[in-house]
Amino acid sequence: MTWWYARGRQRAVVVRYVLLLLVLAISVGPLLWQLFSSLKGSEEALFGSEATFLPQDPSLAAYRTVFEQVPMAQYIRNSLIMCALTIGSQVVFPTLAGYMLSRRHWRGRSGFYSLLIVSMMFPFESIMVSLYMQIRDMSLDNTFVGVWLPGAIAAVNVLIMRATFAAVPDEIEDAAMLDGADEWRRFFRLYLPAAKGSLVVVVINSFIAAWDDFLWPFIVLRSEELYTLSLGLARLAASSLSFDPRVIMAGSIIAIVPIMVLFIAVQRYFFKGVESGAIK
Repeated sequence: MTWWYARGRQRAVVVRYVLLLLVLAISVGPLLWQLFSSLKGSEEALFGSEATFLPQDPSLAAYRTVFEQVPMAQYIRNSLIMCALTIGSQVVFPTLAGYMLSRRHWRGRSGFYSLLIVSMMFPFESIMVSLYMQIRDMSLDNTFVGVWLPGAIAAVNVLIMRATFAAVPDEIEDAAMLDGADEWRRFFRLYLPAAKGSLVVVVINSFIAAWDDFLWPFIVLRSEELYTLSLGLARLAASSLSFDPRVIMAGSIIAIVPIMVLFIAVQRYFFKGVESGAIK
């Protein structure tokens, strides 16, 4: 009986690792294929029976072509500007709004919370036209502010911060009040330290959303010198000079690198924020 139980556990472990390897191949495989394809020489086949997974003649020619055909440095700079604006507003405003919504003595918090939930039911495409008309009437079209303003505050980030602050035990706040700590002091000394993990989640989500955003910048921006990286890559793909798929893949890899670097740098805090969301 013990032998059969041990064999069963071994089979379960084998099945578990096989499933994990399958998920890894599905999620990471296309990215690796794109990376290796961008490193292939001009004479190597990308598709068909003659194509190989690993490059036989590695070359950075596709990456050089990307920087020669389009001003990648300018596009990256514009995207970083948008990311800085978005992260700044997404950290400040949702944090303050989430704190206010977590205060139980505020009578209007239930109505505001319900309104916030309802606003998440409507997709961006349903308000896109009216939103652009408002931006145009404010003379903010073809500007970074016009791209940033509609996404300055995300409802989901407000909910994340609200859940984090609401999970702080009342006893800790009561003790701080007995020590004479006012509202702002309790916020900065008690609640913000408890929200470090959630703030990292907000920063990563905001960075990815701003970095990958294509539709709204495409609608608002007209000047090429204001193009973000996503628009620049779309221009690269539409260019007749970039018919070589290696160039498109190289541009996509360049766009992925900052996201991977950021996630690797803060992944420990990210998973801590996802798992806990508050004080343990």
